[in-house]
Amino acid sequence: MIKNVYFLGIGGIGMSALARYYHHAGAFVAGYDLTQTHLTDLLQKEGMDIHFEDDPERIPKQVIRDKAHTLVIYTPALPPNHKEYSWLGTNGYDIIKRSAALGRIAEKHTTLAVAGTHGKTTTSTLLAHILQHAGTGCTAFLGGISRNYNSNLLLSKGRFLVAEADEYDRSFLQLHPQFAVITSAEADHLDIYGTHQAVKEAFAEFASQVVPGGSLVIKKGITLPLHLQRDVTLYTYDYKQECDFYTCNARPGPGGKYTFDLVLKGNVLQDCHLGIPGRIHVENAVAAAALAFLAGIKPTAIREALATFCGVTRRMDVRYHTEGCCYIDDYAHHPAEIRATVLSVREWFPNKKITGIFQPHLYSRTRDFAREFAKSLDLLDRVVLLPVYPARETPIPGVDSEMLAAMLTTKDCYVLEPAEVVHFVRETRPQVLLTLGAGNIDRLVDPITTCLKEIGL
Repeated sequence: MIKNVYFLGIGGIGMSALARYYHHAGAFVAGYDLTQTHLTDLLQKEGMDIHFEDDPERIPKQVIRDKAHTLVIYTPALPPNHKEYSWLGTNGYDIIKRSAALGRIAEKHTTLAVAGTHGKTTTSTLLAHILQHAGTGCTAFLGGISRNYNSNLLLSKGRFLVAEADEYDRSFLQLHPQFAVITSAEADHLDIYGTHQAVKEAFAEFASQVVPGGSLVIKKGITLPLHLQRDVTLYTYDYKQECDFYTCNARPGPGGKYTFDLVLKGNVLQDCHLGIPGRIHVENAVAAAALAFLAGIKPTAIREALATFCGVTRRMDVRYHTEGCCYIDDYAHHPAEIRATVLSVREWFPNKKITGIFQPHLYSRTRDFAREFAKSLDLLDRVVLLPVYPARETPIPGVDSEMLAAMLTTKDCYVLEPAEVVHFVRETRPQVLLTLGAGNIDRLVDPITTCLKEIGL
């Protein structure tokens, strides 16, 4: 029986959801993280013991005294020379990755898993909202903070579990879902996979783990070397191409929010409204609706949930909007994500100048997709590049934001330090402003919002 759960990297979005789950279940929960954040502050307020120094002496006495009833969960982003990890391993603790912990929990539920190199956080959060709104309920582990529930964890005594199936480090291979969707299978995490083909093979392996009799939904046009289990039914979805699940007659309305007809295996739901802006999210809505429909949710409940969905923090997140300026914060950190976000915003504001502030995430990703990043960033009218956020990596010589800037065709490009950004915004007075990236660029969101309010754009 697990009485204590100790987290190495407790502040991560996936790790914190697990921490909340075990804490709610009555376990003593504690952990280490490298950086104190708003999320770690919330976990501490909820009663979890967290410290920020890598020191075995800081491991709580309760964990030290009761090894037999302690589970240690670590993030794969943890450095190999981590002192606490080494001490716990040397002393024989039960240590598992975050993905394995999620896999253990999912085994007890009917699992609906959302995989994809992009789109999975919004899709899984919307899917969880549909299940909640329909009254079925679900336990959900989300990769972002749901604005409807102000959390990355939903709890339910029902049978359904919604899981964001993360491809990083092949984490999603710990899941054996009854229902799954694959939103995309772009080349990414090449530091792990090496080639795009290896990425596709991993997604195919994930698909092969949908249990016999289950359902798999794939974005139309994705080609994978599939080998599905017995009686698994394969479906496709798309934004507007006819297939099993798609939309037609989609049109933007006030605030960039769309109205559309939703086709669910021949059932047409006319005039559906999505509660968040952006064409990109209409496609995510189709994926979420498809899985909910296959799981038995009534179309009328799906329609109602779409209209009441408030989105996810840092996913096309409108932070300030007046006649003179719209500021949107987004987690986009892959060229395809940046392209989709910028094009969605361009469709919303076709006659306004769009400024994008981008923080590249990882030296390896910046190197591997430099030309693709340049093409996506060139869709902006003005580009601001921040220094590369290293995360778990050490610098790679010659790979930096200046390298990306030199590859852009636009001349309206700047390389700035984070401390210079608010002054830049104040001086340039943007019509439409995007912050993009998965690093610590989120720390600039509140200062930028305050600046825009002060100058009264």
